[in-house]
Amino acid sequence: MLSGKVVLVTGASSGIGAAAVKVFAREGAKVVLAARRADRLAALVTEVRATGADAAQVVTDVSRAEDAQRAVEFAVDRYGRLDAAFNNAGIGWDQEPMHLMKDDAYNEIMDTNVRGVWNVLRYELAAMMESGGGSIVNNSSVAGFQAIPAAAPYVASKHAVIGLTKAAAAEYAPHGIRVNSVAPGTTRSEIIAGWFERNPHLEKELHRATPQGRTAEPHEIAEAAAWLCSDRSSFVTGVALPVDGGYTMV
Repeated sequence: MLSGKVVLVTGASSGIGAAAVKVFAREGAKVVLAARRADRLAALVTEVRATGADAAQVVTDVSRAEDAQRAVEFAVDRYGRLDAAFNNAGIGWDQEPMHLMKDDAYNEIMDTNVRGVWNVLRYELAAMMESGGGSIVNNSSVAGFQAIPAAAPYVASKHAVIGLTKAAAAEYAPHGIRVNSVAPGTTRSEIIAGWFERNPHLEKELHRATPQGRTAEPHEIAEAAAWLCSDRSSFVTGVALPVDGGYTMV
């Protein structure tokens, strides 16, 4: 359980992030929602508060260091500390051969998926050192383990998230801070829905490659993140946990 813990969720306005907000709130956490879309955040905060949970929002673009700092400071100012974080904000890609990709595609993906984690992670670590420890979960992907054709920047970004996770886990374990990552397989979200619309053959191909033969629902990834954020995983740090229906097993 996460009862009474203060949890920051980035990329909280939709998909896995929004599902995580609801799971953390259900487990009794005080949840700070961070994302770029103010209207989505406000609606979700209202929904969560209606269940009796405590939630607040802060508009954040994690690719900007000052926004990342402000989000963490908001959580600490409002609730007095930061116990856990789910660094979920990220963007996807359109399949394109590497030799045809423009610099903009690489820059945009790396700025959000890697620099975004780097930005918020540093301030979360500092806040947790002040309060005596905590647990951080970064959202990687099965693309953090293996290549996906025509998605080089995305693959590189998700490998980098796992590297940052391991580096932080090793460095901050003596401070009582655990750092892990989840590596989702194909998960039903806005990004994936758009990807499947543009590439209708891919969903069936991915299902054939996944032993469970289906696409995950966002709450299934959120449940894994909640476990890693909680004391139930107290002797787990530095791992990249596949939540992929067996995709990386085969």
